[in-house]
Amino acid sequence: MSEPVKVCVTGAAGQIAYSLLYSIAKGDVFGPNTPITLTLLDILPMEQVLGGVVMELMDCAFPLLKKVIPTCDEKVAFTDIDAAFLVGAMPRREGMERKDLLGANVKIFESQGKALDQYAKKTVKVVVVGNPANTNALICSKYAPSIPKENFSCLTRLDQNRAQAQIASRLGIANSDVSKVIIWGNHSSTQFPDVRHAVALVNGKKVPVPEAVKDDSYLKNEFLKTVQTRGAAVIKARKLSSAMSAAKATADHMRDWWFGTEGDNWVSMGVFSTGAYGVPEGVMYSFPVRIKNKQWTIVEGLEINDFAREKMDLTAKELIEEKTMADEVCKA
Repeated sequence: MSEPVKVCVTGAAGQIAYSLLYSIAKGDVFGPNTPITLTLLDILPMEQVLGGVVMELMDCAFPLLKKVIPTCDEKVAFTDIDAAFLVGAMPRREGMERKDLLGANVKIFESQGKALDQYAKKTVKVVVVGNPANTNALICSKYAPSIPKENFSCLTRLDQNRAQAQIASRLGIANSDVSKVIIWGNHSSTQFPDVRHAVALVNGKKVPVPEAVKDDSYLKNEFLKTVQTRGAAVIKARKLSSAMSAAKATADHMRDWWFGTEGDNWVSMGVFSTGAYGVPEGVMYSFPVRIKNKQWTIVEGLEINDFAREKMDLTAKELIEEKTMADEVCKA
């Protein structure tokens, strides 16, 4: 066995972490032969609940889980970590707009950025799950200037998984038979789920998704709306935000970042924009990426038609607005 990977999960007493910790400790994220040391961070009022989570992890008797360190101290949580899952944030509740979350959550990620900068390994891989995820990731990276911006990302894999599942259901095929779905932009209702470049395996043959679906109106309307508003639909049904699916997507995100993508396939990640596809620089925007040796690169050369351009610009506009608001909160 290799040396343990030291992993931090914030919001560790919460709903998403409850599912995510199982996947990490079982070996689904960092591999079946990689020992894990877990640091679990949450706020002081959740300390007793966090203790219960630690008991359950112990009772699972995971072969790979070597040590669990529960804490309410960012220094303890982030010291020498290899990977961080920043899940902890005020959750969006029914009727809340994403922008309502900014005031409460931006300060959390400012503080965590500073702590990561001071205590974590400079090679740490950080995925931000707490919403508004794109802007929280941007703020976190801003306050961790000694860690490369490429090491910060936010979760849009949940949206990719949702889109992939919708297409698979529509075609009556397995989820794994749909690939190359793209999520552009923000993890919000302005995101653009794009299947123009996606591929479906139908009757043993790879077919472009638009050709397989044969319904352009569905792809431009019902499909988009379903994926864009899926989080709100789950909240309306459960009276709680997405947890199981968010945890699964978070595990998918980090696993692919750790081990890489296969062949010519790509995945969607919210990453720091340097201007690709005409997206403004300086925002955390979801792009299609390929990953090798733990380094992501944006897939280049994809055709962007007028419909896609409009949708991509709309979600970029929202991210710029969020960035401005977040900067004002941090200055206050």
